[in-house]
Amino acid sequence: MDSLSLFFCAASLVAGGLYWFICVLGPAEQKGKRAVHLSAGSISHEKVQDTYKQYWSFFRRPKEIETADKVPVFVDTFYNLVTDIYEWGWGQSFHFSPSLPGKSHLEATRLHEQRAVDLLNVGAGNRILDAGCGVGGPMRAIAAHSGAHVVGITINEYQVNRARIHNKKVGLDAQCEVVCGNFLQMPFADDSFDGAYSIEATCHAPKLEEVYAEIYRVLKPGSMYISYEWVTTDLYRGDNPEHIEIIQGIERGDALPGLRSYDQVGEIARKVGFEVLEEQDLAKPPASPWWGRLKMGKIAYWRNHIVVTVLAFLGIAPKGVVDVHEMLFKTADYLVRGGETGIFTPMHMILCRKPENKTGISS
Repeated sequence: MDSLSLFFCAASLVAGGLYWFICVLGPAEQKGKRAVHLSAGSISHEKVQDTYKQYWSFFRRPKEIETADKVPVFVDTFYNLVTDIYEWGWGQSFHFSPSLPGKSHLEATRLHEQRAVDLLNVGAGNRILDAGCGVGGPMRAIAAHSGAHVVGITINEYQVNRARIHNKKVGLDAQCEVVCGNFLQMPFADDSFDGAYSIEATCHAPKLEEVYAEIYRVLKPGSMYISYEWVTTDLYRGDNPEHIEIIQGIERGDALPGLRSYDQVGEIARKVGFEVLEEQDLAKPPASPWWGRLKMGKIAYWRNHIVVTVLAFLGIAPKGVVDVHEMLFKTADYLVRGGETGIFTPMHMILCRKPENKTGISS
C-alpha cells in the first residue's frame, strides 16, 4: 500500500470516528440529545460565552445570590448553559443514585426514583408534584411506575420544552404535565396535590424553608412529601481549608446559593409545619459509592471534550460550550472529593407529612 493510500485510509478512520462521536453517540443513558445538536438552551450561539462569564460574575457578588430575587436568574442561566451537556453526557435524570451490585446506572437511577414515589403511597388517580423537574427523567419513571398524574415545575423554559418532547416520545404526555415557574412561588392552588417530591432540586433555593413552605401549601392535608437533599455531613469542618474548597467548588459548579448542613433539614421541615417521618443519608454503607460513576467517566470526559472542542472550532456548537464542559469536569472532581472525604452527600432523604387540618407558616 503506497503512502497516498495509507493517508486516505487514516483520514477515513478519523472521519468515521468523528462521525460516530458527533452524529451517532447519544446520552449515557438514553439517546435524545446528540453532540451535533449541543446548544445553550434559549441562549443564542453568539451570546453563550458572554453568558458563561455572567454566570461566574454571580460569585464575585456572593451576597446577591443569597437573596430570593436574584436566584431565579442565576439558576435559569446555569440550566441554559448545562442542560444539553447533561442530557448528552449523563442522561435525562439530572441526579445521582446509590450504586447497586449487578445493576446498570440506568437501572439504579430508576430504582432510586421509584423508591421516592413508593414512599408517597400514591397511585392511579392521584396528582403529585415534581418540584424542580429538569427535563423530566424522574417524572416519566415515576408516572410509569405509579400510574399517578405528575405535574413538574422548572424555572428553565428550555427544560420545559425538552421535557414535553420526551414525554410525547414515550407516550406519557397525557400523564405528565410540565410548567415553567419558580418553585418558591408556584402557580398552584392550596391543597391541590396528593403528594410531592423533589430529587436534588431544592438545593437551588436560597432558603429551604421558603420552598418547603410552598410545597406544604399546595399539598392536601394528610399527604406526604419526600426530598433528596444536597447537604454537608457531620464530617464537614468549617475551619478545614480543604473542606471549604471542596464545598465552594461544588456550589460554584452547580449554581447553589449555599449548601446546608444535614441537621438543618428536619428542623426546617418541622418549622413550616411538616411531620418528619423519616430521615437518612442514602449514600451511607451498605450503599456503594455514588461518586464512582463520576470517576469512571473521566475517559468519556476527554473524549467528549475533544468532540465539543471540534464542534466549537467548526462553528457547529457555541464557543462557550467548551468552557461550560470544562467547568462541569472540574465540578465533578469536587463532587468526587466530597464523596471520598465523606463531607458531602447528594442523597439526604427526608420523608414528611402534612398533618390533617393544620396550616404551616406563611410562604
